Amino acid sequence: MLPKIAEYALRAVACMANKPEFPLSADLLAEQTKVPRRYLHKVLQDLVRAELVHSRSGPGGGYTLAVAVKKISILDVVNAVAPLVRIRECPLGLKSHTSLCPLHKELDRAYAATEKAFAGVTLEQLLKSSSKIVALCEV
Repeated sequence: MLPKIAEYALRAVACMANKPEFPLSADLLAEQTKVPRRYLHKVLQDLVRAELVHSRSGPGGGYTLAVAVKKISILDVVNAVAPLVRIRECPLGLKSHTSLCPLHKELDRAYAATEKAFAGVTLEQLLKSSSKIVALCEV
């Protein structure tokens, strides 16, 4: 359901959230998240552009979260790289469809539910999970 880029972005921010005080290099992030290094670079650029992540070059540089984990939702991360698109009008451009047909209305309801679910979960909640497995990141 989610594009691969959104999954990759979630892995990267979850990994950074586990060590928020330490800049993580793209190489380390790629290794820990199992995201191909070349593709990860694009993901990180999108996250920097969305102001969710800071980038610092040079020795001791790397990537860190720019926003507190309690303020970053799954939806924020997804929308930074592959925004969820709601259906507001007939995707076919049919003039007779002045409102959504039953099919597109149901699809939009599903998108709305996904949007609400993603908005309701923060990185902090993922980190505080009682699971012994660390979210989306090899440690």
